[in-house]
Amino acid sequence: MIKLLFFGRLGDFAEGVTPNIEARADLTPAKIRDQLAADHPALFAELSQPQVLISLNQMIVGWEQPVFDGAELAFLPPVTGG
Repeated sequence: MIKLLFFGRLGDFAEGVTPNIEARADLTPAKIRDQLAADHPALFAELSQPQVLISLNQMIVGWEQPVFDGAELAFLPPVTGG
C-alpha cells in the first residue's frame, strides 16, 4: 500500500480521496495524480499547478520518481510567508 497525504489547501480538494492505494511496479506521483483525475477533477487541477511539490518518504522528488509499496507520498502546496 501507498499512503497518500495532502497538505494545506490541497487537503480541502482531497476530501473523499482514499488515503491508501495499491502499489504497482509502474507507479509514479504523476500516474497517481492522473488516476485521481476522473473522480476528483478539482484536486487534479490543483495538483497540476507547477508550484506543487511532492515528498516521497519525506524527501522532495520529481513527478516521475518511482513509488514503491510501503511508501508515504505527500503533496505539498506552495507556501508563502515572511
